[in-house]
Amino acid sequence: MKESKRKFLKMGLGAVAIGVSSKAVAICTGATTAAQPSGPFYPENDQADKDNDLTWVKGGQVAAEGEVIIIAGKVQDKSCAPVVGALVEIWQACHTGKYNHSADPNNAELDENFQYWGRAITNEKGEYDFKTIMPGAYPASRDWVRPSHIHCRIQRRGYEELTTQIYFKGSEHLESDRLFLSIPRSERDSVVVDLKDNSEGPRAGIFDITLSEVR
Repeated sequence: MKESKRKFLKMGLGAVAIGVSSKAVAICTGATTAAQPSGPFYPENDQADKDNDLTWVKGGQVAAEGEVIIIAGKVQDKSCAPVVGALVEIWQACHTGKYNHSADPNNAELDENFQYWGRAITNEKGEYDFKTIMPGAYPASRDWVRPSHIHCRIQRRGYEELTTQIYFKGSEHLESDRLFLSIPRSERDSVVVDLKDNSEGPRAGIFDITLSEVR
C-alpha cells in the first residue's frame, strides 16, 4: 500500500487525468462552476499529511476503508485557458459518513486511517488529481439525507475564490438533496462527476473547474 501511494504521487499532477480522459471528456463551456456552501465541517486542526492521496495517512500502517476513487481534472478560466498554480483543497466524510470534526453529531465511526482533507496545486496545464475514498451518505436532519459528496475550494491570485461540492452521478439521495436542488437546473451538471470503470485501477471521473477572474 505504501508503494502504491508513492507511485500515485510520483505520477505527478494530471497524469491520472490523462488516463481518465479516454473514458470521459468534459467540455469547457465558459460557464463558471456552480458555488455551494462550505458546510460546517472544514478541518479544525492542522495535519501533517497534506497531499493529494487521502487513502493513506503518512506514518500509518493500514489503508483507509471504503471504495477507492480518483477525481481528476483541470482548473480553467472562462475563456477555457488553464489556471496554473491554483490551490485545490478537498475535505469530506469517510466511508461511514463521518467527518473528523468535533461538531459532527453523526454517531458513525471515524476511520483513523483516512486523511479527510487534502490539497493539490495545478500544473502548467491547469491539471490536478486526488486519490480518495467514496464518502458515505449521512443524515443532515430527520427528513434529509445528504448524498455522497466532497467539499472543494479553489484559490488563485487574480481569480475569485470558489467553494463548491462534488456530487456523483446516480448516487442515492442526490435527486432529493436540498443543497444540490438549490443549484439552478442548468448549472447542476457542473458539479456532478460520472465515475467510470478504469482497467488500470479504481473508478475515476473528471471534475473540471471554471473560475471567474477578479475585476
